Amino acid sequence: MYKNIAYFKGLNALRFFAASLVVLHHTATIGKKDGLFDLCDWGLFRNGANAVNFFFVLSGFLITYLLLKEHEQSGTVGIKQFYLRRVRRIWPLYFLLIIIGTLLLPLAFGLVGIDYQMPYTLSQTWYYFLFFFPILVLFHYGHHFLEPLWSIGVEEVFYLLWAPLFKYFRRHIAAILSAIIVLKLASLMLIQHFCAENNVFAFLMRNYSFETMAVGALGACFLFNAKDKIESLWLFRKPFRVIVCMIVLAYLCFNVNIDAFLGELTFTSPNLLAFFLSLLYLYIILLISVCHSDMKENRFLKFGGEISYGIYMYHMGIIFLMTLFLKPLRAILPEALFVLLFLLSSFLMTIIVAYISKRCFEDFFLKLGKKKPKH
Repeated sequence: MYKNIAYFKGLNALRFFAASLVVLHHTATIGKKDGLFDLCDWGLFRNGANAVNFFFVLSGFLITYLLLKEHEQSGTVGIKQFYLRRVRRIWPLYFLLIIIGTLLLPLAFGLVGIDYQMPYTLSQTWYYFLFFFPILVLFHYGHHFLEPLWSIGVEEVFYLLWAPLFKYFRRHIAAILSAIIVLKLASLMLIQHFCAENNVFAFLMRNYSFETMAVGALGACFLFNAKDKIESLWLFRKPFRVIVCMIVLAYLCFNVNIDAFLGELTFTSPNLLAFFLSLLYLYIILLISVCHSDMKENRFLKFGGEISYGIYMYHMGIIFLMTLFLKPLRAILPEALFVLLFLLSSFLMTIIVAYISKRCFEDFFLKLGKKKPKH
């Protein structure tokens, strides 16, 4: 029924929406840190972690669906080709950002006389970045404008483990995914009660969200093996769709209040709440990409989804630069106008840079893996 989907419509729009939430979150946190404005009490500006978790669910879903499809068509999974596809998509921009953030920007700041001190040097952190553990840079040195790289490192570890696991244990894949979810949630609850907040093991366990990716992977297994249209299931009928979408939208807009309320009533751990939300994200992914596969894609949202990786990777540095250029206007403009100018400028510049990067840099590496047609 769903074994030969070549393209999931609507997922680009979801990617763009999630990337935009990350941009809004960091615009608010950087603006507050620099004393420009304070939007952190608004729920819409507190969705950085929610958006990253959505990306984790989506990654687990898409990667597993592609592996299932490859095995169905060829009878096996080409691990080498899988790794090469991931390398071409992720590594060029990942390492370019490291060069920009640790070498070029500090050099440029020094040349133009901008007083900014990086919280670390390349000599202190190169091995973390090289071996895809930028999350340890975040743990040891705090927030910085290469911060988004931490989630890329998490996904790289997942990709490294998941392809061979899938190939050699495919018949037991649903059981493996379920075990990952149960063991991870149990571990998180134990960590919450027995580990200190600043414990590196606890920090890594909280942020290596393999259980969230496993939710997406289970969703792919469910979809791939579905015998009937999932639209016919009561879970995907109109009343339930409306309820789920309203819950997700309400949480994204009012999470500051809802977190405290739900935490007291239902969830003994923030991680359980995050897991529950990951189930809702999977529902939205299935709803948009499968149940509404006949809808016409919005060209702008599709475009935004295609450059969402660049938006996610570049936005912190661009927001930081916007603070340097726009800060003098804070004393001149009314607060509301300054906030609007800051948000629009940061967002527009991020989109422009991400587009140029995609067309002039990232696409070059993606084309290397495409076979040239025979004449």
